[in-house]
Amino acid sequence: MRPKKKEQKKKMLYGIIGLGRFGFALAEELAAHDCELIVIDKDEDTVNAAAAFTDNAYIIHGLTKESLEQVGIQNCDVVVVGIAEKIDVCILTTLHVKRLGVKRIIVKAMTAEQGDILEMMGAEVVFPERDMAVRLANRLVAPNLLDFISLSDDVNIIEIEVTEKAAGHSVLSLNVRRTYNLNVIAIKRNQQVEIDFSPDFVLKAGDTIVVIGRTENIRRFEEDL
Repeated sequence: MRPKKKEQKKKMLYGIIGLGRFGFALAEELAAHDCELIVIDKDEDTVNAAAAFTDNAYIIHGLTKESLEQVGIQNCDVVVVGIAEKIDVCILTTLHVKRLGVKRIIVKAMTAEQGDILEMMGAEVVFPERDMAVRLANRLVAPNLLDFISLSDDVNIIEIEVTEKAAGHSVLSLNVRRTYNLNVIAIKRNQQVEIDFSPDFVLKAGDTIVVIGRTENIRRFEEDL
């Protein structure tokens, strides 16, 4: 019996409407990961620049349901709408994409009220500027904090640099779970990420600990580290 050929996984198709700084950077990064893209903007120069990394770059001046359908946006698995500055256009475009049957729609929003409306329409909402501001604020108030990912209002994943005070201690001896109710999920050393470390793993200054837990507990840990 001949072995069955392994079926190739179908590539996801992403649509990006609006190639401002957010949309263009997102499209460029997805293209770098060899993703299939449809990108749309009204600015010819911007679309021409995007054509360097996707064959499906389109100039559309009026984002109607018909114009979106003509370029095949309905075939996308995910569509990102990045035109938050014009709230009416953003909402109407999201409605058109939804009516074309796209299952997952992610929309950039500028205000909480705009986000509420978009969520009521069934879209996922992102606030790039606000999220970046929150991450920067956390880094400013916690000098040892290197990066910050919010999972909910009070649960975060944080990268914290190991100080001289903690250097030489093992993961176990820090008592992170017992003292701070946090979980260490990874340790970075020399650009290498360790996830299968033992409790006896000895930390060095300059290492990075990646922990998950509640904000107040992370803050106590960072202050003591």
